[in-house]
Amino acid sequence: MTNARPWNVRDHSIKVVLGLGVACLGAFRSVQAESIPADSPRWQLKAEAKTTEYLGRRCLGLLDGSASLKDFEMTDGVIDVDMAGSGARGFYNILFRTQADGDGETVYLRPHKTGLDDAQQYTPILNGAAAWQLYNGPGFTRAVDIPRGAWFHVRLEITGAQAKLYIDDMREPSLIINDLKSGLRKGGVGLGGAYFSNFEVRETPTVAWERDEPATPAATITQWSLSPSLDALERDLERPLSKSETAATKWQDITAEPPGFVVINRYRRSPEIIPTFARDFSKRLEPQKGMKVVYARTTIVSNRNQLKKLNIGYSDDVSIFLNDTILFRGRSAQRFRDPGFLGIVNPENDAVYLPLKKGRNELMLAVSELTGGWGFICRFDDMDGIH
Repeated sequence: MTNARPWNVRDHSIKVVLGLGVACLGAFRSVQAESIPADSPRWQLKAEAKTTEYLGRRCLGLLDGSASLKDFEMTDGVIDVDMAGSGARGFYNILFRTQADGDGETVYLRPHKTGLDDAQQYTPILNGAAAWQLYNGPGFTRAVDIPRGAWFHVRLEITGAQAKLYIDDMREPSLIINDLKSGLRKGGVGLGGAYFSNFEVRETPTVAWERDEPATPAATITQWSLSPSLDALERDLERPLSKSETAATKWQDITAEPPGFVVINRYRRSPEIIPTFARDFSKRLEPQKGMKVVYARTTIVSNRNQLKKLNIGYSDDVSIFLNDTILFRGRSAQRFRDPGFLGIVNPENDAVYLPLKKGRNELMLAVSELTGGWGFICRFDDMDGIH
């Protein structure tokens, strides 16, 4: 018995050590980085993408094109890559969890806005459109310095519903993305808009999917019904749907996402249109070729006749009707209000006073899209006397 005890302990120790060794080896393999050279046949090049030389390196030249990894999908992981560019207006993109239809997630740098609040941005791509006008501010945009005419390192860490972007400094993230908005959990990887070298990708163990959404203020209208997408050129956007049209329409009930956005891109596909503005300001609200419109309706119940202020942000064009009467028509597209206006959706951009009658009131919006995200947000100052 005394001779057997040391042998059993040693045997058990060997098994533990071997088990730890195998586990560590498995963990090492799961996080080992895979390097993809610029001239690798694994890159699928699109548009004017090419392999070239820039600042002394063999690299992917993607100023007017993009590149994606063939036959590769990733859930969670780390992307490391060097970027470079002249600093001219452009967008240095890393795309991840991309789908065959073009949907996915993207983070990008605006070198022409280095040091400004929107020098870097995250946005989802929903139904083929990058909704950057809707997703803005903390968790989406942040100031950062972007080197010009030199190679610099970028790292993107993707973990569940969150991600972190690092630029040059690998100790502190330049952008923390609290809530990846597409909802996609696995997809491809791509690059675009700059010169890229030293690309590495490393898959990491999948973590639990936990959303980190902001709170929705109590006075926000969250329950809506959406119409199908219609051709804006075939509609009189200063008139509501007729009673017969409303009855014949197949409405889709939806709930606004925190902090109250109705992101129409989630439900409808819209072409990206480069807006043109007529010199005659009175014609600037006219629909443009290819523009789509969706009608959104909800019911407001008031305990008395009252005038109630409604704050609204929208992209890019809206008409507001209350009980079949138009109260407001406006456009909030990029560069529409002034040359530097980006069309960012903010509930403080506009307001309209609703002449509510006692009882039920139908609020209807006609929302059209040009580019940058299709959606709106409606919020009262308070809920006194209404629900």
